[in-house]
Amino acid sequence: MGKCLTLIGDSTHLVRERELRRQICTVGRRMYERGLVVACEGNLSVRLDANRMLVTPAGSCKGRLTVGDILITDLNGSVLGGMGQPSSEIQMHVLFYRLRPDVQAVCHAHPPTATGFAAAGRALEEAVLPEVVVNLGKIPLAPYGTPGTWELCAGLESLVPKHDAILLENHGAVTCGQTLDAAYHHLETVEQFARILLTAESLGGAHLLSTSQVQKLIAARSRYGVSCPENAELPLTSEARIVLTRRERSHHQETPTGREPRCKR
Repeated sequence: MGKCLTLIGDSTHLVRERELRRQICTVGRRMYERGLVVACEGNLSVRLDANRMLVTPAGSCKGRLTVGDILITDLNGSVLGGMGQPSSEIQMHVLFYRLRPDVQAVCHAHPPTATGFAAAGRALEEAVLPEVVVNLGKIPLAPYGTPGTWELCAGLESLVPKHDAILLENHGAVTCGQTLDAAYHHLETVEQFARILLTAESLGGAHLLSTSQVQKLIAARSRYGVSCPENAELPLTSEARIVLTRRERSHHQETPTGREPRCKR
């Protein structure tokens, strides 16, 4: 009887693993078809259990993945099953799983408009779209770090506990979620927000929501069925912009040339 239960348990785990492998391939194709990645860019992972994860292999086109391509690694990034090496960004995925027990999947891509903001050194941190405020709050910009190294993770470490979507300076974007679909939808949302914000700026600038409007949206998260980190940072509101504008004006008056005053010798 005990042996029979073990076999049933093993079978259940195998069915779940196959389904997660299939999901990774499906999301990889979506990313590729939507132009969120090209060539062999990007990587995906899903938490398999407490000590293991499924991750895409290095040098693979996300639009052509098969279930057999996906690797199993431990939470140190060491390969436990499959052929080849895991994505060079494996440590970034490990960071999310170690810092966020609630996170079950991670997506990294180079969505063109959002990556344009990241390359310009700009976060997507303003309260413009209700859907973004509710689902993601503030989308910060992590400082540049060499891809595939702990230098990149060092810039992410303070942001991961508070955000489900983060821009990577001169690099791209990374998102996470309680399911792979959720992580991917966050990625789509980041790119869509970047496109809309870019259009709004070409028309004279986006109209920011007020603090009270943002607070109403945050309070409604449970009604919308949205789960965010408890300590998630809120986006900049119209009041915050006024304060920043005043500071900029004051700084400009103190330094008419627009440069910092030189120190006296």
